[in-house]
Amino acid sequence: MTNPIPYLAFDGTCEQAMHFYERVLGGRIAAMMRMGEAPGPHPVPPEAKDLIMYADLVLPDGGHIYAGDRPPGMPYQGIHGVALAMNFSSAAQARKVFEALSENGQVIMAPQATFWAREFSMCVDRFGATWSLNGERLDG
Repeated sequence: MTNPIPYLAFDGTCEQAMHFYERVLGGRIAAMMRMGEAPGPHPVPPEAKDLIMYADLVLPDGGHIYAGDRPPGMPYQGIHGVALAMNFSSAAQARKVFEALSENGQVIMAPQATFWAREFSMCVDRFGATWSLNGERLDG
């Protein structure tokens, strides 16, 4: 079975968000297609042609985060009901990522020791994605 891959939906900020995640998480954007670049007979309204249809961020460990902007005419209710959980080998690395992700966002739980990690934190970033960050897990 393959590992699940998160697919984040944005309301016109996908390109900004993916470049931000690329910088913060140390990955690389492997693909980014605009709605106006889609092959075949898929009419796209002029105001949507520059929105991102599909983006793939490859993380340093080989994992992925997929994303795209909402299609025209589809209501957008934000990113909710899910958090992206990440494990880091050190508390310092997790704290560095937390500080970058929480800037201009919302801190849910400041970095602190827990029974499962030397340091755990949660935040909602400036693009509306929720993150749960473990630094140096203690439970394996």
